[in-house]
Amino acid sequence: MRRTSLDDADCPVARALDAVGDWWSLLIVRDAFFGLRRFGEFQKSLGMARNILTVRLRGLVESGILDAVPAADGGAYKEYVLTAKGRDLFPVLVALRQWGEAHQFPGEACRIELVDRDKGAPVQPLELRAADGRRLAGADTLIRTRA
Repeated sequence: MRRTSLDDADCPVARALDAVGDWWSLLIVRDAFFGLRRFGEFQKSLGMARNILTVRLRGLVESGILDAVPAADGGAYKEYVLTAKGRDLFPVLVALRQWGEAHQFPGEACRIELVDRDKGAPVQPLELRAADGRRLAGADTLIRTRA
């Protein structure tokens, strides 16, 4: 079954999901932030079938989220590195992570945490702020059409 493309949708959430709305793709991006670069590294980390990984990596490259570059060691293999567009997904992954920590570990604490590399302290929860600094919740926002 072929997936419907959302790349012409008016909604930015729909267009973003068209590029990375697959859980495998987001896990590949997560692993790229952890420093994985090679096909075999992604496959070992994620335990996914080669054909699925091939398709997801190709899609992330076509979307401009990853670049396929020659291997750093001069080998015949390609490595996959985050582009600026891919690195801009970091807050998205942190938001998903923090949501998961809060809601997907009922009755237990998550055993892994995201910490500041320099200080070793846990990263504070993400917050959405208004231009004047007020903290915003969903009910405090609306979508409007630009003129």
